Amino acid sequence: MVSGVQAGRGAAPIVRSFFDEPTNTASYVVHDPATRSAAIIDSVLDLDIASGRISHKSADKIISYVKAEGLTVAWVLETHAHADHLTAAPYLKAELGGELAIGREIIRVQNVFGKIFNVGTEFARDGSEFDRLFEDGDSFAIGNIQAMALHVPGHTPADLAYVIGDVVFTGDTLFMPDYGTARADFPGGDSRQLFRSIRRLLSLPPETRLFLCHDYKAVGREQFVWETTVGAERSSNVHVHEGVVEDDFVAMRDARDATLGMPKLIIPSIQVNMRGGHLPEPETNGARFLKIPLDAL
Repeated sequence: MVSGVQAGRGAAPIVRSFFDEPTNTASYVVHDPATRSAAIIDSVLDLDIASGRISHKSADKIISYVKAEGLTVAWVLETHAHADHLTAAPYLKAELGGELAIGREIIRVQNVFGKIFNVGTEFARDGSEFDRLFEDGDSFAIGNIQAMALHVPGHTPADLAYVIGDVVFTGDTLFMPDYGTARADFPGGDSRQLFRSIRRLLSLPPETRLFLCHDYKAVGREQFVWETTVGAERSSNVHVHEGVVEDDFVAMRDARDATLGMPKLIIPSIQVNMRGGHLPEPETNGARFLKIPLDAL
């Protein structure tokens, strides 16, 4: 039981995944088969960093699927402000509708990175780029399927997991059992909070299906995989299986994070994602620009 919701009861949603190998990101369309109401989770906006060119190839695959299946998009959901890819949420909302939602702690992220990127007063830093800011335990619905937002901080202060019917979308909190867990060294991240958030998710019934936001193919595995279960994570997650205590996890996670470089798209991703996926306003020459803060990250 997690905050009054027990996964595995009620209607079972249909989940369709879209994996973007350049960013190792799994996006999802989840829908109620009875009403055809749907949500899109953690979409990708394509960016060629060398040329600065943006395209909608990944998002257009989602649009084609939604239209082919006759779905009505009720929600465009973000688990957090991603550091490894840009979100296509505004583009998808314009094409398909739906409310754009994220966790309320995005305001904290906006304030931290608003300072790092020295954005002007036109960036409100109050979450107003989103239609809804979820609190921990907030409930919503996708057609007849009940859903809940769970605050699972640690990777960032604003991470959410979404319990939708009998499945859970974990965001970056967990990876496949053979790969482990998310890093916790970004501004506002906390490995101790991450451990507690993971334990909260793993208190769900063992048969609960978990859909992850990323996969990087652990050593020895040839295929990308982004679906697992609570039971599999409990028994065999290399970082946080049953028996691992909090202090040992924190020591491992902090030592591991100290060896990691920054994600290659963190600078453009954060600037766009903290704005709800909206690009910076054009400057006097009509072009849009992203900043590179030197020696700041």
